[in-house]
Amino acid sequence: MSKMYHKEKSIQIKSSASALYNNLSVLRIAPRCLTYFTVVHANVVNMISASWDGLNYYHRQLQSKEGNVATSSSLIMQAAWCVLPSRDLLVLTSQKGLQMYESDGSIMVYWHALDTPETPTAKAVFSRGIAAVQEKYICVGVSSGSVLVFDVPSKGSNITLSEVLEEHKEAITDMASECSGNPECIADLVSADDSGLLCVWKSGEDFQLLNKIPGFDTSCSSVKLWKGIVIAGYGTGQIRLYEGVTGILHAEVNAHARWIYSLDIAPFTGLLISAAEDSWVRVWHLSLSPEMNSVEIEHIYNECVTDTQICGAKFCDGDGYAFAVTGYDLSEIIRYTQA
Repeated sequence: MSKMYHKEKSIQIKSSASALYNNLSVLRIAPRCLTYFTVVHANVVNMISASWDGLNYYHRQLQSKEGNVATSSSLIMQAAWCVLPSRDLLVLTSQKGLQMYESDGSIMVYWHALDTPETPTAKAVFSRGIAAVQEKYICVGVSSGSVLVFDVPSKGSNITLSEVLEEHKEAITDMASECSGNPECIADLVSADDSGLLCVWKSGEDFQLLNKIPGFDTSCSSVKLWKGIVIAGYGTGQIRLYEGVTGILHAEVNAHARWIYSLDIAPFTGLLISAAEDSWVRVWHLSLSPEMNSVEIEHIYNECVTDTQICGAKFCDGDGYAFAVTGYDLSEIIRYTQA
């Protein structure tokens, strides 16, 4: 396999990673030669700021809150940076609601409480699935199947809930926005749920449902959208590539022996990373040939993190030059760079 990666020095984290889907988020801050990482542990988010020279590490822990009050009882489900043209926000989703912070975690700018049922139900209530869409939207999924659309001003805390999308019947697992930057792509958001259903959306003052792609009753744990192609990872260990707008299945790969926990794509190169419970991280290369109306997926690299249930894998840059991995119960972020 041609393009190889080698292991770099790991970054220690204050508390180990919980077994959650997509439990790693990365924000690269090129002007300051820094990369931010977040990893969720129970009711805490570990945030690390790492300088590119490897000399400086700054740690911060964010707690699950209700309003401004820290709450130990509420588990955090996901933490992810949302990059909008005018600002970057760090979004935390939990069993109580969601919090939005300035990107360095210093100031909470917004808090939204989930509607909790008056009578206790068998179904857990939580939010999960986070995506920044176009100029000013942040979308967050809920266990009821709703997708909350927030309108985010270019500065300040006057964030409003502008729309609720009600197409899913099961808990949202993950969401992704179109990451290629290609203005010709019609679809700009995909949402996935526990039944494997994928909904493809066009954003705007009113979000339009473009397509529903059925899921065959297996959970879709991680999803990406690149050049109009929906890339979905499932509990079966499979990866499927669909044309977002038409729902045409371009490829299906038996990528892992166990449950996929994380996918990521490097938008500039079409490199795709997949990571699963089976301890394997795999790197793939996607190529589109529009004239053939086909999508090719080629397997180019493997890495085994021995005896580790991997729960997060993310590229550290848009080219896929480096990636980082987290695993259940590991108190470190493992990093790999192209040789």
